[in-house]
Amino acid sequence: MYTLKQRRHERGAALVVGLILLVVITVLAISGMNTATTELAMARNDQNYENAFQAAETGLEQAIAQGSFNTLVNTTLTQTISTNESVTADIRYENSTLVPDRAFSLGVGSGISAYHFIATAQAESRRDPGNTTDRDSTATHTQAFYVVGPEDSSL
Repeated sequence: MYTLKQRRHERGAALVVGLILLVVITVLAISGMNTATTELAMARNDQNYENAFQAAETGLEQAIAQGSFNTLVNTTLTQTISTNESVTADIRYENSTLVPDRAFSLGVGSGISAYHFIATAQAESRRDPGNTTDRDSTATHTQAFYVVGPEDSSL
């Protein structure tokens, strides 16, 4: 049992402590919501970059799979993968070399050359097609390859 004298010393202490705890809990809740929002934005950005990465890989694969390689002019292929992703692949002729000696292939002087190409795919993934945002992603992938064929000025 409390006496009257003890009650005078406890005036509003529980209220003040309760309000302070309420403020602390509110600050923690707001901080948690901000962290969750930031993590969601990071996940969206990562997904957008992954879409651009995969689009560039698709562009390289499609460019090489089409099989039409020209030593005289560059070949450019443009593909829209979805409303948000597009890719442009460029195949450029580098040079030709004679096939190594007979131990490795048909041999030098056999009329066989290796034609070296560079394929570059530039892809973009847009969050809002038609508008530029700070969440857009791009990826550029390059792959070198060669085609063995008859020794000639044009393939």
